[in-house]
Amino acid sequence: MKIYLIAGEPSGDLLGSRLMRAIIAKAPETQFFGLGGETMEREGLQSLFNIKELAVMGLLEVLPSIPRILKRIRQTVADIERVKPDVVVTIDSWSFSARIHQALRKKGLKIPQVHYVAPQVWAWKKKRARTMYKYIDLLLTLFPYEPKYFTPYHLKTEFVGHPVIESTVIYANKTDFRERFNIPPEKKILALLPGSRKNEVARLLPIFLSAAEEFYQKNPNYIFVIPTVQTVQDKVQDIIKNSKLPIIITTIEADRHDALKASEAAIAASGTVALELAIIDVPHLVAYRVSPLTAFLVRHLLKIQFVNLSNILLGRLIVPELLQENCTKEKILYYLGRFLKKDDLYEKQMEGFEKVRQILGVHEQTPSANAADIIFKLIKDNH
Repeated sequence: MKIYLIAGEPSGDLLGSRLMRAIIAKAPETQFFGLGGETMEREGLQSLFNIKELAVMGLLEVLPSIPRILKRIRQTVADIERVKPDVVVTIDSWSFSARIHQALRKKGLKIPQVHYVAPQVWAWKKKRARTMYKYIDLLLTLFPYEPKYFTPYHLKTEFVGHPVIESTVIYANKTDFRERFNIPPEKKILALLPGSRKNEVARLLPIFLSAAEEFYQKNPNYIFVIPTVQTVQDKVQDIIKNSKLPIIITTIEADRHDALKASEAAIAASGTVALELAIIDVPHLVAYRVSPLTAFLVRHLLKIQFVNLSNILLGRLIVPELLQENCTKEKILYYLGRFLKKDDLYEKQMEGFEKVRQILGVHEQTPSANAADIIFKLIKDNH
């Protein structure tokens, strides 16, 4: 069996590596081809090219990269023609993935096409749900409320579960982290999580760092940890090089998760990491900024009340969302103070995180194993 996997950024790379593991456990002879990052390569994928160059976000930031991205799309489609896989599975990054699927459909290759992680049509671009059936045969979703947005438009859609419930973060160990990095018992830890894309780090880390510096003046018993990924490690190092703060940077997944578990609180860019913080009961806020033009367009297009996944799942605000002009040092410090005092906001978060774990649920099988079974069935039905 030949499976072609395409993950264009770190979140998809992690999902892809778990899917590969689940597939190998059920069908050890499977051959993998495609695009992925460091974690998929550790599972045995030889990536067609380095996915770092696809990791751009924001309308203004994407524009200069368009010619290069289009070239990579053509290269990927040509490679799929060469490999002739039993299935093509794109993971997240629908803007990039959609162009691959459209090009494959035009060529009429008759290869089953799957997309893993639904685009957030419930948030914006609802029309996407009406047209996706033209380009893919199957959509795999992370949340139980998502299939209803796609099945009315003739797209076979299956809920497999959210990968956060199979993340090693659940087994993270704060004591191990403190011992590995020789952190004295009297020192407390605050996590700074500025995202996994270079432009996110460039925009957010200076603000997070500024808040951390002021926080440290009043709380000298703290040290700071930045759990990040290799694709942005250099950028992180560059931004913090003149900081006088005691900072630990870690990129190994086990260290990253242990660091989260060891933290008293966290300042996070929105995304999956915020969900990881929720399931291990670490109080946190999300803070995010994009370019003014992107922000203007998003405000006119976005159809949701919240951006944080815990808030969306619960339908109420438990994690503060400091977006755009609210993403300031002062507001970050205000909420950190409340977490450390363990006031009513802290209590509300702890109670809410328990409900989030219940909603996400733990299947008899992992989400990756569920996804693997559904993909196998699609291949079998196609032969």
